[in-house]
Amino acid sequence: MLDIIYWPVSAILWFWHKAFGFVFGPDSGLTWSLAVVFLVFTLRLVLYKPFVKQVRTTKQMQELQPQIKELQKKYKNDRETMAREMQKLQKEHGFNPLMGCLPVLVQVPVFLGLFHVLRSFNRTGSGWGQLDMSIYENAHTPNYIFSAYDVQSFLSARIFGAPIASFITAPTDELEAFAEWGGTPTKLTIALVAVPLMIIAGLATHFNARASVQRQTPEAAANPQAAIMNKLSLWVFPLGVMVGGPFLMIGILLYWVANNIWTYGQQHLVFGRMEKEDEERKQKKLEQRAQNAPKPGAKPVDVRKRVQDAPAEDQASTNGTASNGTPKQSGNKQGGGKRKPGGQQRPGNRGRANQKRKR
Repeated sequence: MLDIIYWPVSAILWFWHKAFGFVFGPDSGLTWSLAVVFLVFTLRLVLYKPFVKQVRTTKQMQELQPQIKELQKKYKNDRETMAREMQKLQKEHGFNPLMGCLPVLVQVPVFLGLFHVLRSFNRTGSGWGQLDMSIYENAHTPNYIFSAYDVQSFLSARIFGAPIASFITAPTDELEAFAEWGGTPTKLTIALVAVPLMIIAGLATHFNARASVQRQTPEAAANPQAAIMNKLSLWVFPLGVMVGGPFLMIGILLYWVANNIWTYGQQHLVFGRMEKEDEERKQKKLEQRAQNAPKPGAKPVDVRKRVQDAPAEDQASTNGTASNGTPKQSGNKQGGGKRKPGGQQRPGNRGRANQKRKR
């Protein structure tokens, strides 16, 4: 059912094994280790753009936290309206929550695919998911895209004496599958390789989580759900790697270490670019503000007053009045007098006669 995952994963692993096999030899433990590491790098390179989108989505989510809190407070008794308003807010800002978890969702099937492909190099076990093959049958049966010769090459590969497909809690009968291809490894030999990888993987997981938490805004960190996720990523997930390490193959531990190393470098690169972009936007705003400011020695112009006065003049011209509120004089200046309400024109010297009478 999951062959759609197993075949592509085995193909990428096969490609890198052939590439490094020309340099270090096909049976070298370094060749197989680098094949696993570059399988991780290939996946993360394909997911680079979705990762950048994830980071931007997370940052945008933090910026929208005040508005989200207001909506939650306003519609706390009406979940349907709150959900509708939340969708409206996300649509207005081009926010897509799915992009925040897409890289993780893609990595999970690849991790499971690699686990299955590496485990299928040794199918002598009789437990759940195993085929209970004989040692000879296992060594001469292809493993997805890998030929029987590649299976024997993998069984011969060692990292400081430990096979890549071995793990600390492996049953003794499964370890016997490596006997004809470099000798049966001991639990101590496996532990000397696996334990340091477990520690490195746990520490890398912790410090990657710490780098992400430190970049959160105070509003986002104060969110109860975010606080729970921060604690899980800082302490529970790294501890889970340490606890589950004895049950994981050395190849899977290599995958985990390589994935965290890539994540650490990629985070600093992406966040550094985003901080540079923010700094450039701030600088442009300052330059634009400096251009709009009055030159030294020049009288400042009140732009608001100009905007307020402009409509008054327009309105005065349309109503036939001057800007000071007095009616405009018509083109006919005969008599120079004012008009009565009935339309009759008053004599121009009426006021002067009245003044002479008073005198």
